[in-house]
Amino acid sequence: MKLMLGLGSRLVSVICVVGLVCSPCFANDAIEQKVDELLSKMSLAEKIGQTNLRGRSSRAKGPLPDSLKATVKAGNVGAFLNVMKPEERDELQRIAVQESRLGIPLLFGRDVIHGFKTIFPIPLGLAASWQPELAENGARVSAIEASEFGVNWTFAPMMDIARDPRWGRIAESFGEDPLLTSAFSVAMVKGFQTDDLSNPTAMAATAKHLVGYGAAEGGRDYNTAQIPEGELRDVYLVPFKAAADAGVASMMTSFNELNGVPATGNQFVLTDILRGEWQYDGMVVSDWDSVIEMIAHGYAADKKHAAERAANAGLDMEMTSDTYELYLAQLIEEGKVSEAQLDNLVRNILRIKFRLNLFEHPQRRKVEQSSILSAEHRQLAQQAAQQSAILLKNDGALPLKPKGKIALIGPLANAAHEQMGTWVFDGRAENNITVLDAMQQQLGKQNVQFAEGLAYSRVKTDAGFAAAIQAAKQADTIVFVGGEESILSGEAHSRADISLPGAQEALIKQLAKLDKPLILVVMAGRPITLGNIIGDVDAVLFNFHPGTMAGPAISDLLLGKVSPSGRLPVTWPITAAQAPIYYNHKNTGRPANDKDYVPIDDIPVQAWQSSLGNDSHYLDIGFRPAYPFGYGLTYSTFDYSDLKLDKNSVKMGGELQVSATITNSGKREASEVVQLYIQDVVGDVTRPVRELKDWQKISLKPGQSQTVHFTLNTDQLAFHNIKMQKVTEPGDFNLWIAPNAASGLKASFKVVE
Repeated sequence: MKLMLGLGSRLVSVICVVGLVCSPCFANDAIEQKVDELLSKMSLAEKIGQTNLRGRSSRAKGPLPDSLKATVKAGNVGAFLNVMKPEERDELQRIAVQESRLGIPLLFGRDVIHGFKTIFPIPLGLAASWQPELAENGARVSAIEASEFGVNWTFAPMMDIARDPRWGRIAESFGEDPLLTSAFSVAMVKGFQTDDLSNPTAMAATAKHLVGYGAAEGGRDYNTAQIPEGELRDVYLVPFKAAADAGVASMMTSFNELNGVPATGNQFVLTDILRGEWQYDGMVVSDWDSVIEMIAHGYAADKKHAAERAANAGLDMEMTSDTYELYLAQLIEEGKVSEAQLDNLVRNILRIKFRLNLFEHPQRRKVEQSSILSAEHRQLAQQAAQQSAILLKNDGALPLKPKGKIALIGPLANAAHEQMGTWVFDGRAENNITVLDAMQQQLGKQNVQFAEGLAYSRVKTDAGFAAAIQAAKQADTIVFVGGEESILSGEAHSRADISLPGAQEALIKQLAKLDKPLILVVMAGRPITLGNIIGDVDAVLFNFHPGTMAGPAISDLLLGKVSPSGRLPVTWPITAAQAPIYYNHKNTGRPANDKDYVPIDDIPVQAWQSSLGNDSHYLDIGFRPAYPFGYGLTYSTFDYSDLKLDKNSVKMGGELQVSATITNSGKREASEVVQLYIQDVVGDVTRPVRELKDWQKISLKPGQSQTVHFTLNTDQLAFHNIKMQKVTEPGDFNLWIAPNAASGLKASFKVVE
């Protein structure tokens, strides 16, 4: 049986394996019978034991304590995370299966986010490719490598909608758009899990963080999120629903509170929506200590109260904290949590273990020859890094001329660790190829002179400037590779100032005075504001931390062996003060426009108060971002023409055929991401100025044209109205086929009853 999941008209095909994907399939199947049979044999203590996720910090060293082994033997733990050594995993699993009373195997979790040993671009970088298959490849490589080490559960993909570049965890996201995020989330779930979760190379994936984490106030991690229910359903929950429909094995609650209720104790989300509306039958796990953090939130009085709140909300497994272990039995005795509710939690945990086939094959798979860091895996990582790079500016400096000497300067030009980005517990610098390595290999050491200028990205002194400037004086072209160290993004790494850290801008200013072609290559975990230096550089090639094969990928792009084809998965601000910033915003009653906008320096002295247009803008930076969502340049140019709709009106439930001709008007073969946007002009509740509904990435030779076709169904126009009903309303719509969210060919149509 195949299920077609509607992500706009981007239909994702998911094979429905019995007991794996859709809840109607498993109602009376063999796995459910096994779950019920095992559950009937379990003592109360053993049931509670399954809800306990134990582990250590990823920094912990030394052998596993005997007390931990005794806990496993007693059946008082259901899963582990951060057990570092494969032989330790083997021993714990042996004890669980052979020495515990019921022989229930363990889950072994690990943060395998964008690679295990072979590191792919960070998720935000993968999204910049606009090619979900690259994310699926990365997840498949990750699962193959990690399962060799005995990891059978990963805490990825993260599908939080991220609208604030100050937020450190934007690096783990797929950006700001629910459709793009859904497509990449489903792709990674499939890559981790395959179509059969019992596959020895599969890992159980985790959709995180449920929900609203990316809307944390001020971009500050763990912070409060206030999201109206309609926006929650139409934006933030969309990727989670897609992942649930695709059979994601587990979901993780978020740290934040949502509209006054912490996510880990949020019955509306975990029970009413997830279990009730969606009929989700996977497992729900807390984030690290998020159960006891409900005390600090002010939602639980103490640890016992926190356990009560979480269990009754529908949280199946508690990560690292021990409130279930300490208090669930007492809460059941007091009638504050029912044993039937505990049984529901445990069923969801046992089900995933049966689906992983751990009862038949509990130990990690044995391999005759390891594929870790294989040539194939590295090639896939390089391809992903190439396709993810975004050319933001090019005044003709790129691609580099085949002859001439290059001064390679900057703190990330030879920083093998930093190019991996955040959440790479198992990646190693010695396995990575830097930009310096790759460019010297391709051009010869004699033609690439390196001077870091700054030892790392945050250095604030000019101690290394002289050597860098001297190297630049002897070169024909300067390539500055800067950005953020990997530690500057990720969890708990929010930044108020998102410009280049340290003295990087100062060094770039000095290099610009040499009046030589100056190319800026950036590696970072978020958009970086470039307003202070954008006029000093001739080209900008941006890379969201690109991973193991960053060097060969960037070198090929700079030398023109590959034309950049990445597009922004987020809106790029002029300054952090614009955040949160996103393309699919609402209009105001006084939307900003060029006609009325008066820049701050053009305001007359003693101007009359109402002479400035009175619309929604900033006096000093206007109302546009630096670069819109979907933006990116190539080494060629593309023309859009001949927009056609097969009809001017479409009946409810019908389809509209839309097309446009795309022509490569430049001199090089290149790729273009053709994007389809709509606007519902008038709604029961106000609608965004644009919404992405589909896209196609095409490659054209010079002078070649291609007619790109889209099918738009009226179901794709649905939203939650004031009564929280999901409806498509009749009325007027605008439509664009465009290279980004701020331009394109425009047409209009009607939806009629």
